[in-house]
Amino acid sequence: MSFKAAAVQMCSGVDPVKNAAAMARLVREAAGQGATYVQTPEMTGMLQRDRTAARAVLADEAHDIIVKTGSELAREFGIHMHVGSTAIALADGKIANRGFLFGPDGRVLNRYDKIHMFDVDLDNGESWRESAAYTAGSEARVLSLPFAEMGFAICYDVRFPALFRAQAVAGAEVMTVPAAFTKQTGEAHWEILLRARAIENGVFVIAAAQAGRHEDGRETFGHSMIIDPWGTVLASAGATGEAVIVAEIDPAAVKAAHDKIPNLRNGREFSVEKIAGAIAGGVAA
Repeated sequence: MSFKAAAVQMCSGVDPVKNAAAMARLVREAAGQGATYVQTPEMTGMLQRDRTAARAVLADEAHDIIVKTGSELAREFGIHMHVGSTAIALADGKIANRGFLFGPDGRVLNRYDKIHMFDVDLDNGESWRESAAYTAGSEARVLSLPFAEMGFAICYDVRFPALFRAQAVAGAEVMTVPAAFTKQTGEAHWEILLRARAIENGVFVIAAAQAGRHEDGRETFGHSMIIDPWGTVLASAGATGEAVIVAEIDPAAVKAAHDKIPNLRNGREFSVEKIAGAIAGGVAA
């Protein structure tokens, strides 16, 4: 059956309490538009480049205000509430970049820890070493919900198509990609990556994003999107500021896309052999 999905765009700051209040306000707006599934961005609870300052306010899962607020919102509105991710303090001193999906009764239905760490050096001088503070996840899941089979990814994961293909082969009809893409990488690749993941797997993609200039000085790309299995952008937000975008999701469109281009069924195992080209008498041998 079809359902109404919302992606909530935020500009999270350094104070988890203020971010929880902003999340609650935007989720109420989404629920007011009839959304029964609502997704927030990566790092909903806090964007803070100063890791010492971040650790000073982080909490474990049992005491995290974003987790608590997400559960309360799900129960209040009777929705599936997806906190795209928030930073969770772990016992070993590291941090999990962890997403939560709450059912309408407020209980956690799924947790997903971001698998691929954003360790990059960009042309504009930005340098990121996510693995220095965060523990990478190692498990992907496809969750059976009353309205769809749902797969999970977070931000940088979108650059690893094998993750999406594995979940699509396992039956995922909707892939979720909450993110905090940098402005530079977002301008270059955000939309094309999201549409590619939708097209090559014949699935819906829902991607709530951080947007604008944040308190810690970073700038994120925004442009939250909902994309159908044919690669059509059903809804999108702007480059900056808060927003709520909503679209109707019909899982029957996934079957229709797979019937037209059955690449999941047509995939074949193959080997890769690396060979060295030799030159003999000026002709490649």
